[in-house]
Amino acid sequence: MSVEMLHNPRCSKSRQTLAILEENGIEPIIIDYLSSPPSLEELRDILKLLDMQPRDLMRKGEAEYKENNLSDANLTTDQLLQAMVDFPKLIERPIVLANGKARIGRPPESVLEIV
Repeated sequence: MSVEMLHNPRCSKSRQTLAILEENGIEPIIIDYLSSPPSLEELRDILKLLDMQPRDLMRKGEAEYKENNLSDANLTTDQLLQAMVDFPKLIERPIVLANGKARIGRPPESVLEIV
């Protein structure tokens, strides 16, 4: 079984999620999404697995969200996805992908549902 984790080592929830996986004998493939952001298509796939819309996966408190007027209801899905590619800091974290499913590690234990 392959488990991937979009991880930000500076985020406490991300570190907690990684620790829970490791405590359960799972060594995920770590993706530092800030330096290697997912592509537009990868984000589409992740959103489909999460059954979410782009704004549901965005960190609305980030400066980039406000500075780029991403709350504008007229923005298209593609524009919102492109903003996440351009500013990966906007992507909620951590995200664990396993067994054709995805979970956001909030709370961190929720990722155990899919591994």
